[in-house]
Amino acid sequence: MLEIVQAGGWLMLPIIACSIVAAAIVLERLWTLQPERVLPPNLTRQVRDWAKHDQLDPKHLQKLHENSPLGQILAAGLASRLAGRDIIKERIEDSGRHVVHELERYLTPLGTIAAITPLLGLLGTVIGMIKVFAAITANGVGNPGVLAGGISEALITTAAGLCVAIPSLIGYRYLRGRIDGLVVQMEKETVKFLDTLLERRRSELQPVSNEPSAPIKRSA
Repeated sequence: MLEIVQAGGWLMLPIIACSIVAAAIVLERLWTLQPERVLPPNLTRQVRDWAKHDQLDPKHLQKLHENSPLGQILAAGLASRLAGRDIIKERIEDSGRHVVHELERYLTPLGTIAAITPLLGLLGTVIGMIKVFAAITANGVGNPGVLAGGISEALITTAAGLCVAIPSLIGYRYLRGRIDGLVVQMEKETVKFLDTLLERRRSELQPVSNEPSAPIKRSA
């Protein structure tokens, strides 16, 4: 393996560095984007229990905010639960944008690696072919050993660039699809939560008449 890297020339170093960074990003995102970490299964029910028992104090809201990405969105809605529907929805949407931005962290560098590593391989190919033609100019074509170094450098860098770019692109597409699916599920949970919150608030604000009913007058 070391001989192959050495034969590929100095461009193998950035290609190897890109492969390490891409692998680290994919593993980190796979760990972070687990559904149970982003969307805890019992979180919405727990928040409903807090609301039912009037436990929506700052301590519980802070705990909810630190729980998960879905918890951040629910905490933003609960923090403005006494405001109007439009304001609550706006706060939830603002929090949702921040959450999505955090979920998409490192995806841009991963996509960049998938795009530039074939170019690095192509650059290695060009450099290798330049060396081949330089060797032909200096020594002619009678000695194949003189040409082998440039040809091997061209082929090795191209193969190495593709070997890094293909898995990086697959990982980027897969993670993007997983994020889109998680965002859709968070939207569904948030809409159900918002409807439940507003329905509960309407029921609390609905006046209850305790006045005795007027007596019925009997006709003579």
